[in-house]
Formats: sequence, C-alpha cells, structure tokens
Amino acid sequence: MTNGDRISYQFPDNFIWGVATASYQIEGAVSEGGRKPSVWDTFSGTPGKILNGDTGAVACDHYHRYKEDIELMVKLGIKDYRFSIAWPRIIPDGRGKVNQEGVDFYKRLVDCLLDHGITPHATLFHWDSPQALEDKYKSWLSRQMAFDFADYVTAVVTQLGDRITNWMTINEIMCFTHLGYGVDQDPIHAPGRRVKSIKQVWQTSHHALLAHGLGCQAIRSASRVPCSIAFVDNLSVTVPINESPYHVAAAKKAFPLCGQNGGIIIPALTGAYSPELLEVLGDNAPDIGPCDLQIIHQPLDGICLNIYTGTYVRAADNPQGYEFLGMPKGYPRMHLPWLNILPDSLYWGVRHVSETLGRSDLPMFITENGCAAQDELTAKGEVIDTDRILYLREYFKAAHRAVSEGYPLNGYFLWSLMDNFEWYWGYDRRFGITYIDYPTQQRIPKASFEWYSECIHNNRVV
Repeated sequence: MTNGDRISYQFPDNFIWGVATASYQIEGAVSEGGRKPSVWDTFSGTPGKILNGDTGAVACDHYHRYKEDIELMVKLGIKDYRFSIAWPRIIPDGRGKVNQEGVDFYKRLVDCLLDHGITPHATLFHWDSPQALEDKYKSWLSRQMAFDFADYVTAVVTQLGDRITNWMTINEIMCFTHLGYGVDQDPIHAPGRRVKSIKQVWQTSHHALLAHGLGCQAIRSASRVPCSIAFVDNLSVTVPINESPYHVAAAKKAFPLCGQNGGIIIPALTGAYSPELLEVLGDNAPDIGPCDLQIIHQPLDGICLNIYTGTYVRAADNPQGYEFLGMPKGYPRMHLPWLNILPDSLYWGVRHVSETLGRSDLPMFITENGCAAQDELTAKGEVIDTDRILYLREYFKAAHRAVSEGYPLNGYFLWSLMDNFEWYWGYDRRFGITYIDYPTQQRIPKASFEWYSECIHNNRVV
C-alpha cells in the first residue's frame, strides 16, 4: 500500500475503469433512422429554455462518428463503456411498433465495442422519453408510463440481449421528475411541465420508481443469457463536517431528508419510503398502490451512484439532531453553480449505501463523476485542463479510501468521454476529457485524457 511514507493509491486488479455518455447528449441525428422527437427535442427547441438556444439536434454527431469515438476509448485504454439507449429510436411513438433501424444502430455500436474488447453497459433510460407519450398522457404524471417503459425494455433486451449483459434501468430519477415538473416556477428540465401540487411532483418520481421495478422484471424475463441489472441514482450525499462520532451520526441521520433520498434511493434499496420523509410530506406524499413497493424493491446485481458533490452536515442541538450547512462564499467550485469540490462525497456516498441503508451486500459502481471546467484551446491547439485533473485526482483518492476500507466499490465510469450537450447549459459547459470543436466536430483529447489513461494503465491514482 505504501512506497516509503507515500500512499500509492493502488486499486484491486479487478477494478473497472470506464467512461460514460448519454444518447441525447452525444448522438445528434434526431430525425434520422426512424427516430421521432423526445421531450428534450421539444424542450430544447422552445425559445428561452436552453442557454444560447442550443439543442441536441447535432450534438457530437456520435450517430455517424461512433467508430471514431470508440477509437478514442481504445486510445484511452478503457475496457468498459456506459452509454444510454434512446427510447424514441427504438419505439418512436413510445408504444407499439419497434423501429428496426434504431435497433440496428445500437447493434452496430455494440458490435464495434465488442470487436475492440470493450464491454457495453447500457442505460435504458437517460431522460429522453418519447414526446408522443407526453402528448398522449403527460408522460411521468401517468402510471401508464411505467408499463410502456417495461414494454420498451422488453423490446430492447429481446433485440440486444445477446450482445449486452450489463443493464441499468433508469438514470437519476430526481432530475427528470423533480426538475422536469414544477409547482411555482417553470422547471429547468424537460418536459418542463407546471403542475398544481408537490404531491404531483412526488407522484412522477413514484411512477419512475415503478418503471424501474417493472423494467427489472422485463429484463429478467426477456434476457436469454445471465445478465446484471443495476439502478442508477444521483443520491444527495451528506458529508460530516468532520469525522467525530457525533458528526458522523448526524450525517447518517440527515441522509433520508437530504434532497430526494427518502423517496427515491431509499424505497429502491429498502422497499419502503423513508418514514421521516412521509411525515414531512404529509398529504403531499404520493399515492402508492398495494403492490407498488414490492415491484419497486427488485433484487439488484449492483447499485450505480452518480456523485459530483455533496452537502456538509453537523450535529446540532435541535429536534432533528443535525443541521445542513451552506457553503461559504469562497468555497472552491468548478464551472457550474452547484459543482462544489467535495471529494469526500464520493466516499460517503458509498458508505451511506453500505451502512446507512444497510446494503453492504450490493456491489457498487460510480457511474458518473467528473466536472465542467473552463476549457480553452491554447495557441498550439491543446486543452491543458489541470483544474479537471486536480478535481479527479482528489475524487479518485476518495474512491481508493472506500475500497481500502472494505466497502464494495467495484468500478468507476468518468463523466464524460467527450464534451456534449449539457442540458440547460447547452454547449457552454464542458465535462469531457475530449474537447469537441462543434463547428468541425474535431475530437481533441485534453490533458486530463492522458492523465486518466495513465491511471488506467497503472491501476492507481497518478
């Protein structure tokens, strides 16, 4: 473990290093191959919704350039790639007829990955739901969405289950429900629908949880080979201000009421909504059908965590026994208002799942971590993003701490392989370790690309 007095930060031999992307953020080709609009096509095409009026219509043109992008992965040295499948490519109307052209695109993509020795990890839903279902029944406001999702999953696994054996159901429920539906103001995410009550917002995330559960059942039913199924959540991580026993206890106690934890990751992993959350919500709690929690609480082969930052907590002399702490004005952050640099959040996210939620049996993967930085091309045409390297190095050390303390963290997927359409921020915020020159679609590996490649090659933090 050590070289003299220096920690070597060596990872286990079987630790997975990968990168991650999402369909709407990179594919483009929104009207090609039989694809019909998603809610994000509609939302980003609405004036005033996205910075600079950007849309995902072209994005990184990955639909046409996937072979070039896989060559980048080979150069990087990864053996595992997380991507998402676009529902409107597979079933353009959201339900009914399967679009073979859309299926064939993913067959080509996956075959190319496998030909290069890269294992595909497919997310079945990363926010780009079919606009047709939004028009038909307001998408996640309706329970029907969960059943149509399960039918879509069946179609995907039936067609691609001979090639893909690592499945993730739904990515970050909080974002497309609690940020996609709003009560007092227009939501910042698609479908951007105003609703009448907080209860309706919680109902959308409940329907998404139901979709996850039905999706798990659909995968197991449709897969012709043994496969792995995981749930992906951007849990809100409570980090003790210091690790004295009383602050640690406070961070654990605060976990269910931080963000949407009590109503998303807790029911998914424990089979029940947090009692503390239900008490706070009162009449605004979602309506839960008699078998819903049983469906939601599916057996899983892993839990996937998307962690970028966290919230500091300390013990307090109040009825709760804890308090959430805001960030001071000068706290360091990356190139987004919410992206405070808090490496311990990665360690505590893993530890909370294992200890606070009592799921130490579940293999864990970091399926997104990374940062937006103010990347600029130098006169030599390079991007020297040492700020991103600093961020990643500290988070990798936190991952190493979790592994070295025996928590079941088995892999890490960096967000992202390349700059892409960053939702509300359009193309103005860059998360990639590859710079995309959007007018020319040239791919330029950044300094962080070479640094991450060295980490992969040495299986340690460099």
